[in-house]
Amino acid sequence: MKGERGLAVATLLGAIVLWAGSFVALKIAFRSCDPYLVIFGRMAVATCCALLFFRQIRRADYRKGDWLYLLALGLFEPCLYFVFEAKALMLTSASQAGMVTALLPVMVAVGAWMIFNETMTWRTASGFVVALSGVCLLTFTGEATESAPNPALGNFYEFLAMVTATGYTLILKRLSCRYTALFLTFVQSVVGALFFALLIWGLKVPIPDFIPMEAVWTIVYLGVFVTFGAYFCFSFAMGRMPAGQATAFINLIPVLTLFFGWLMLGEVFKPIQFGAGAMVIAGVFLSQRPSAA
Repeated sequence: MKGERGLAVATLLGAIVLWAGSFVALKIAFRSCDPYLVIFGRMAVATCCALLFFRQIRRADYRKGDWLYLLALGLFEPCLYFVFEAKALMLTSASQAGMVTALLPVMVAVGAWMIFNETMTWRTASGFVVALSGVCLLTFTGEATESAPNPALGNFYEFLAMVTATGYTLILKRLSCRYTALFLTFVQSVVGALFFALLIWGLKVPIPDFIPMEAVWTIVYLGVFVTFGAYFCFSFAMGRMPAGQATAFINLIPVLTLFFGWLMLGEVFKPIQFGAGAMVIAGVFLSQRPSAA
């Protein structure tokens, strides 16, 4: 059991590092390609990766009625999640968007309380308020720049992305006990590819005659490692540890994104924004501490 848990933690950490880097990778790809085209490309690449394991995927023991949960899984993430995140990263910095993701563990706890009647302690509720206050302070103190023209609206879109990620996490926990991580990753990739293909067609997104190699390699990286690899790792871990413990690792994303944003994009925080980020992390930490007996 210890060995299996250790493997789950290792794969989860891998997913977190990949997801943190994805904010920077998306900002780079969006410089030369339409956001929806980039996301369709990463979904298509991830689907091709999953098809390499089609023999294992087809062995899935489908349970009657699960199609609704599987469809909702793909609709929440990647479909709606990436629509909101694409809008967010066109308007705010990768560092600020990454900081907003710290709300996810607390939102999952609130969602589990509302849907599954799990216990909601005063620590969890207080932590949610503190973390949300930190995100609001971070948002209102953000200044517009060439790469982040409207941080307030961008951070709001990232918050909506976290709402859909909460729904995804709760459904994933239910399905991960029935299906393999490979099968669930395949479902998400296919649903995402079809959704964004239809979105590109419906919105008449222009297809460029030439895509810079920087964008091509970024899309391949996003598809192979961030979409297929990270979602597989997260699904694998979710089937072997409690949802609350798994989502707690997401607290690392803001710190890693801040580092990657500084290293690769030259993004910086003002002192007050570091304070706001500390409020977010403190709120999440408070929400996950066990209540006194």
